[in-house]
Amino acid sequence: MALAAAVSHAAPPAKPTAAEVLQASRADDWRPLDPGRTLLMQLGATGDAKGGEVLIELAPRFAPRHVANILTLVRERYFDGLAVLRVQDNYVAQWGDPEAESAEKARPLGQAERKLPAEFEVPLRGLPLSRLPDVDGWAQVTGWVDGFAVAADPRANRAWLAHCYGVVGAGRDNPADSSNGTELYAVIGHAPRGLDRNITVVGRVLSGIDLLSSLPRGGANMGFYDQPEQRLAIRSVRVLDELPPDQRPALQVLRTDTATWRALLEARRNRREPWFVHRSGHIGLCNATVPTRPAPKPAS
Repeated sequence: MALAAAVSHAAPPAKPTAAEVLQASRADDWRPLDPGRTLLMQLGATGDAKGGEVLIELAPRFAPRHVANILTLVRERYFDGLAVLRVQDNYVAQWGDPEAESAEKARPLGQAERKLPAEFEVPLRGLPLSRLPDVDGWAQVTGWVDGFAVAADPRANRAWLAHCYGVVGAGRDNPADSSNGTELYAVIGHAPRGLDRNITVVGRVLSGIDLLSSLPRGGANMGFYDQPEQRLAIRSVRVLDELPPDQRPALQVLRTDTATWRALLEARRNRREPWFVHRSGHIGLCNATVPTRPAPKPAS
C-alpha cells in the first residue's frame, strides 16, 4: 500500500517546451521542398547589402490557375529585371512591372494568361485540414493544409488561405478577376485578415521574409516608392526544378498532420520556458508559424 501511495502521488512528467518538441521530432515529421512548386527569388545586384534570397512555396491546391500562370511567367523569365515597387509599413512588400499600366512599355506576358478568375475560396469538404481548437475571430474553423494557414466556414462548405505574416498574394484592381500573378506581394506586418477572401493567395515565404520586411519604406502613396532608384531590383526568379539539385535550398518543412505538430501547438499555447509567468492557454492561427530546418546531410 505504501508503494502504491508513493506512485499515485508522483509528480506528472513535465510537458515539453517548443524547442524540446522539435528536438524530439522524427525524420518523417518533416517533408522536403517540392521543387516544382517552390520559387527562389534573387533580389538586388551582386554585393548589394539590401539584396538576398527569398524562398516562396506556392499553393496550387487553393489557387491552381494563378499558380500555373506564375510558373509560366517564371519559366519564361517574366520577373527577371523587374523590381520591388512598394513597401508599406506593417502591411506588404510588393513586386512587379513598374510599367505595367503602360500598353507600350509593359513587359509582354508571353504564354501566360492575361485574365484569370478570382480564386478566393475552395470547397472545405475533402480538405485534409489539421484543425486548430482555439477560437478565431475571423472564421468558425481554422487549421492547416500542406503547412498553409486555412480558415473555413463549414456551413457554406468554403475554405480559404488566411492572410498571415509571410503570405504571398496576387495584387488586383477593383474587379475581383483582375489578378493574374504578374503583381505579387508578401505580408510583412500584423496579419491583415480583412483581406481574406478578397485577394487570391498564391503561396507563402519560407525564408527571406526578414529581407522583405526590413526594406526601406516607400512614400505616402500606400508605400510605393517615389523614385525609380529607390526600388530593389529582382535579379532572377527560378522554379527550383530549373536549378541543379546542389544549387537548391536544402530546407525541410514540418508537416502539420503529425503528433509533433500538435505537441508543438500545445507547447506554444502554454509556454513552459522559465521566463514565462503566465500561460495563456490560447494561440491564434497566424501566431502558429510552421517551422523549417536545414535538411540533414545524408550519412556518409
